[in-house]
Amino acid sequence: MSFICAVKRSIMVGGIFFGVLAAGQAGALTLKETITGDLSSKSVVHSGSGLFFAQNMMYRHTISVFDRSFGLVKTISDRVSLSAFGHKDYQGDYRGSPVEAAFSHGGTYAWVSNYQMYGTGFQNPGNDDCTPEGKHDHSYVYRINTGDLKIEQVIQVGAVPKYVAVSPDDRLVLVSNWCSWDVSVIDSASNKTVKSVFVGRYPRGLVVSPDSSKAYIAVMGSYDIAIMDLKTYSLSWIKGVGRSPRHLQLSPDGRYLYATLNGEDHVAKVDLESGAVVKKVSTGERPRSMVLSDDGGSLYVVNYKSDSVSKLRTDTMEIVKTVKVDHHPIGITFDPEKRQVWVACYSGTILVFQD
Repeated sequence: MSFICAVKRSIMVGGIFFGVLAAGQAGALTLKETITGDLSSKSVVHSGSGLFFAQNMMYRHTISVFDRSFGLVKTISDRVSLSAFGHKDYQGDYRGSPVEAAFSHGGTYAWVSNYQMYGTGFQNPGNDDCTPEGKHDHSYVYRINTGDLKIEQVIQVGAVPKYVAVSPDDRLVLVSNWCSWDVSVIDSASNKTVKSVFVGRYPRGLVVSPDSSKAYIAVMGSYDIAIMDLKTYSLSWIKGVGRSPRHLQLSPDGRYLYATLNGEDHVAKVDLESGAVVKKVSTGERPRSMVLSDDGGSLYVVNYKSDSVSKLRTDTMEIVKTVKVDHHPIGITFDPEKRQVWVACYSGTILVFQD
């Protein structure tokens, strides 16, 4: 059976249990749709123009692309000929392992990281507990054109690339490399890595300031967040934010930074003018990915081990609602036009909530 035929859509009546509504929040986060099929999504990301990319990690070797009507538009294979993209040392076909995606700010391109590559010449893959001394295989980021949904560029980065962020001016693409402990800086005009900046043990989340002048990097093997100057590539630090910062979001005005603290089950709000942690709140066990609403007023957090999603008011950091979801929620994105929150669960579903 083809993947398209195997995908089904259904509104779940049982299996999803809703939390208690806070005052004034009636109707928030109600389940709209459940998408199932050949999915094991590590992340789901909205293009800004109605496409949703679900990266199915190494277990499926695919990216599933959906539209706003929850239909499967295309299944993109991670199989590439590296030599066809200028990497002449690698002959034949290779497979990747999609992890995360980020879009150019017109939605023209999707940039997708691959945990590792499979094929001749890649014999020392990374893992979750690695160091640069292990000299693990480098990997690649794919650039996919959202017009024809084809891979059109393949760019070498570091070992075990995880998160991807595109600067608002679309000049740079940043990639955090888990095992080489650095951040690759891709020039989007040349489609080449022009700089690798060492930041320390296990970089993960990335976000770029509205003026494209600096990047914030969650260094998960620490309590700290690095600040990279995108002209000089020098680093400064916000120290002591909390244990194992994993994912970052930035308020639309660039004033506040939000960080999930995977090692202490909290979400932190940081005032970037002072560098101080304004507040921490516990949303559930192992908060991982999160997304802001377009106006910056709401923050949605997936709690991996609690099998839940929490919605917070960003001004007070009050939890206004928590809903139970399927096992191991890991990715989340927001569609401002439909006011919908998409949640990718590792167990094989994507849940869409109306807010």
